[in-house]
Amino acid sequence: MKAVITGASAGIGLAVCQRFLEDERITVVGIDVNPSKLGNARYSHVLADVANPDSLPAIEGVTHLINNAGVQNTAQDIAINLGGVMNCTKLYGLQPEIQSIVNVASASAHSGAEFPEYVASKGGVVAYTKWTALQIAQYGATCNSISPGGVLTELNKPVMDDPEKWQAIMNETLLPKWASSEEIAEWVYFMAIVNRSMTAQDILVDNGEMAKSNFVW
Repeated sequence: MKAVITGASAGIGLAVCQRFLEDERITVVGIDVNPSKLGNARYSHVLADVANPDSLPAIEGVTHLINNAGVQNTAQDIAINLGGVMNCTKLYGLQPEIQSIVNVASASAHSGAEFPEYVASKGGVVAYTKWTALQIAQYGATCNSISPGGVLTELNKPVMDDPEKWQAIMNETLLPKWASSEEIAEWVYFMAIVNRSMTAQDILVDNGEMAKSNFVW
């Protein structure tokens, strides 16, 4: 099996690479604009921008695609978060050898909260996941998305280090904590490698942030 994982240098993407490499059946190609420090004989790294299809290399024999690369609150949110998913899916996913695609969306796609371009991009990822599932069903392949809530990454460190903001977030979360990158990676591994029957679905992993509701008559 050969997996292409975008946004592979840090955070969720790095954790997904590490989890996939624990499975000795899998070789991994990571794609990122930043270099990787990951050392493994079954891992190769490509410096490329998912928003620029001309920078993406041809890779033969891709069986699993994890579209993870993303940014937040930048002028490139839609180009990278949604356009990058579409570019990589077209190049690596819409072909007969594909077995599964997992797109990393966001709980913001469900809540509508956060920055407008980010919300729009991640909502687009959820919708595009369903379109992709329809296209690759002919190969017996699955396509699903995962929508994490808060995740303990360097990208989110400013929030985690702000006691007042952190407490406000925890007050709105049913299970008052955030997921680790490693936990999200386990979900991605299951959805991509173990799962064979679920497709065209989005999995919300947010510690119950969307579920918490203070009912007032």
